[in-house]
Amino acid sequence: MKTTANTPLSAKAIREVVRARGDADIARHSAGFFKAGPGEYGEGDRFLGIRVPVTRQLAKQFRDAPERSVLALLKSPYHEERLLAVLLLVSRYQRAGRDERRHVFDTYLSHRQYVNNWDLVDSSAHLIVGPELEDGDRSLLYELAESESLWDRRIAIIATLRFIRNGDFRDTVKLSRILLKDPEDLIHKASGWMLREAGKRDVSVLRNFLKRHSKSMPRTMLRYAIEKLPATERRRWLSG
Repeated sequence: MKTTANTPLSAKAIREVVRARGDADIARHSAGFFKAGPGEYGEGDRFLGIRVPVTRQLAKQFRDAPERSVLALLKSPYHEERLLAVLLLVSRYQRAGRDERRHVFDTYLSHRQYVNNWDLVDSSAHLIVGPELEDGDRSLLYELAESESLWDRRIAIIATLRFIRNGDFRDTVKLSRILLKDPEDLIHKASGWMLREAGKRDVSVLRNFLKRHSKSMPRTMLRYAIEKLPATERRRWLSG
């Protein structure tokens, strides 16, 4: 479909619709929830005040937006517009053929500096990066895991959710080992979450990891990892 700056799918037209949904009270709450204050992980992020279900509805409405509009939204200073762009990339990836999927994957990676909060990562890494790497070279995940960027490292571990859902836990375990000494609580949470997901499918994978690493695991990672285990077993792991 041919589009111009004046069509309903231009970035300008989409922004008008999106920003009309904003709510100042929700925006203030979101700024606190996503740690946008000085020195916090989301420092400087700005919010329109749009609930996630509404953003997902907008992603369905604008699913055929051209790439230039999606990328303009991805570069927005507003969190919800970046989330919308990420959801549009996911939608495009899931509907595309092999060559187009690779293009979406490359586009996502080359613009990942804008995928810069945990919800943006968690809405996309396992739906674009995971499936694209599943049947090939996964070394990129280990490069991302060693990145100075918190969000690169989170992309690496969250991408493995795709593998976990297909019964493959190897990279989740390896990356979780690499991230044991990560300084960021958001990475501890993500690694613990992925270990928990692996354990829901094969509890021996989780227990073997815990036997080797429970004493060196950050407390947050440990608590997230064991959340679905029986209460008596959780207490045992927590007590060392």
